[in-house]
Amino acid sequence: MQNKLTKRIVLLITALGAFMTPFMSSSVNVALPSISKELGMSAVALNWVALSYTLSTAVFTLPFGRAADILGRKKMMIWGVTMLTAVSALCGFALNPAMLITGRILQGISGATISVNSVSILTSAYPSDERGKVLGLNVAMTYAGLSTGPYLGGLLTTNLGWRSVFFCTVPVGIVLLALLLAIKEEWAGAPGESFDYRGALIYGISLIGIVWGFSIIHTAWGIALMAVGLLAALTFVLFEKKVKDPILDISLLRYNKVFSFSSLAALIHYSATSAISYLFSLYLQYIKGFDPAQAGLILIAQPLMMALFSPLAGRISDSIAPQKVASLGMAITGLSLLSFTFFNADTPIALIVGSLLVLGFGFALFSSPNTNAVMSSVEKKHYGIASGILGASRTLGQSLSMGIASLVMVLYVGGKQISTHNLAKFLTGFKATFIIMTILSIAGIFASLARVKASPAGNEKTQSSQQE
Repeated sequence: MQNKLTKRIVLLITALGAFMTPFMSSSVNVALPSISKELGMSAVALNWVALSYTLSTAVFTLPFGRAADILGRKKMMIWGVTMLTAVSALCGFALNPAMLITGRILQGISGATISVNSVSILTSAYPSDERGKVLGLNVAMTYAGLSTGPYLGGLLTTNLGWRSVFFCTVPVGIVLLALLLAIKEEWAGAPGESFDYRGALIYGISLIGIVWGFSIIHTAWGIALMAVGLLAALTFVLFEKKVKDPILDISLLRYNKVFSFSSLAALIHYSATSAISYLFSLYLQYIKGFDPAQAGLILIAQPLMMALFSPLAGRISDSIAPQKVASLGMAITGLSLLSFTFFNADTPIALIVGSLLVLGFGFALFSSPNTNAVMSSVEKKHYGIASGILGASRTLGQSLSMGIASLVMVLYVGGKQISTHNLAKFLTGFKATFIIMTILSIAGIFASLARVKASPAGNEKTQSSQQE
């Protein structure tokens, strides 16, 4: 039994960790136009400031989760916080695009370590009768990071410059590191087991090939990368079936239809929504003429609704089949994405904010119930694996979303910097991106509904057995 002081320190650590990584992601998006202006970055290079972070996070989420189970979760988080603090300073001192993007890749790697260990450490430190409350706080801190990131990032960029967005992470990281070193306990779920290095390598190659290749699919190099990525993905699936201690349990996806369709729904949903903050940051500043602080204030609308309604959606999914609630959320998300395709330079701010609020509501209806559907469809011994697969679906979806945005911007804006000379092309690309995302969300509705038909009775049985 952990003493009260240790539990409180763990709660503070995980709360800061849950806030830190989404804050970094959402705050940097608002600073992108200022970064572009100072470093002279093209639309494609600017997209990689965001994509490099999400892609590197996606590549390392599954392997680091497994490594933490073997080596120790606190040890891995100490490494992640130390690295994130150092590379955030590196990003703040960036002198050119290459230096900044390299720093963002390293930020994504370290961010994966923090995000994958926060919940597992919290679950390890608190007994089952106290976890609901602290896990709820952890989710709230994640949404707090998403909500405050655009506004605080815009405020910092407007008054202190874009570099301050990266520098502000440094003191938080130092506090986190001090708190982690103050804890004597360590948690490891699978000490002594082997780590699947080859599987992790193949997994990384597959994600990089698919996402990077898709973002430049209009070139021969992009097609080649996609082919390598898809081949590596197939190899990974076949390889993981034969490994004693795999980083991904394929059997869950093969034999549990509710789980597999829920994971697919998460992948599609995040693919259709994760680039929204990036696209709207550019739209609000280049097309509407707002400064970073004003743009950030408008962008709060979506995550604010997510923070307000996610707990309610989670409670609703306890009494109504979570698959059905999540499907409704996906449909509302699709309608919001469709509305974005009609935005132009004259669109009223009230309509923009209203559409973002509706999107946030749809996201809330999807996210918590979908997580509930995933975790309720597996036995307790598979909670860790299920959480890892769901996290991988989320981060891969985020990377694919940025890849879609990158591809469209290449086709419409090219390798040029966004300016008054190509704003019309940017706006056309903006609308085209949301047409693609609307189509994705429609596909997501079908994936979400498919699990309702897959085994609703089986899902209820699983929940009943867990309660017993």
